[in-house]
Amino acid sequence: MRVPPVLALGAALAATVATVAPAQVVPDPGKPPAIGSGPEQAPRRAGPPSRPPEAQAVPPGTDPAGKPPPLYDMPDPAPRRAGPPSRPDARPEARVAPRPPASGNEPSGKPPALSPEEAPPPGTREVSSGTGFVIGERQALTNEHVVRGCSAVRARTSEGREIPVTVRARDLRRDLALLDLRDAAGPPLAFRSGPEVRRGDSVVTYGFPLAGMLAAGPTLTTGDISALAGLADNRQHFQISAPVQPGNSGGPLLDLAGNVVGIITSKLNAQRVAQRIGDIPQNVNFAVKGDEALAFLRANNVRPRTAESTATRSAAEVGETVNASVLFLRCLR
Repeated sequence: MRVPPVLALGAALAATVATVAPAQVVPDPGKPPAIGSGPEQAPRRAGPPSRPPEAQAVPPGTDPAGKPPPLYDMPDPAPRRAGPPSRPDARPEARVAPRPPASGNEPSGKPPALSPEEAPPPGTREVSSGTGFVIGERQALTNEHVVRGCSAVRARTSEGREIPVTVRARDLRRDLALLDLRDAAGPPLAFRSGPEVRRGDSVVTYGFPLAGMLAAGPTLTTGDISALAGLADNRQHFQISAPVQPGNSGGPLLDLAGNVVGIITSKLNAQRVAQRIGDIPQNVNFAVKGDEALAFLRANNVRPRTAESTATRSAAEVGETVNASVLFLRCLR
């Protein structure tokens, strides 16, 4: 998941930190000195002068000038790949001889080999990953920050097919990107046309967080609509309680009818906020509203599907329904 810095809250939080200082103990003139602190205390032995106080170390990730780091937790890191050992004294693992190709009837957890047309351009490597979802015939939607700065983008379907992707349109303000897919990738998801989303509505996320560290397949989480606006009262976003991680960026936020109500875009960095205000926020994540995504798509001559959200399902059923439409995206550079 990549995410943009937010200046409004940063200024507010910085001001909060400036007004809070560590408490210092001041002697009360009306009370007698503590035992051992009066003149009867043994004189100190003569010795070398005490060392001057050492400069306080600057916490990692903090600007030496005092400016706190951004709150958003982005970009989404690329999954770690096997490589040479990082320690000089470590010994490389023995290579395993490749297995003979399967006959075609055996189940396999690996995607099929890439054709020459699907293979990444020579000299490129994966630098980040994210999530997208199908919204039309050979069309998909994701966050703009997922595909920012990529020399090539690849989409992997639920069947394990690797599809080359072209970025057709971008919206930096909304953090959305419209993708053209070389091949069909799955059935398009529908956006919720009604009723209006309310605080407390149950939602489901479906995507590929922390690729290479967690499960190889998609991950489903559940939560609620916490607020109808995002950070610094951003009316383009929902605040949600469903857990998200780097890699969820660009994935669909779904209601219990399986319709899209938003696009996962960012999370509040709890550690950095705690450094500023001394408290740890919990389950504060954000999604671009579905209405903003519809406006972006229609401005680019795309007419996505819409549907009323009437009948509800379980979260597991929602995940099974949308699985074929959600894509794992890789940014190559």
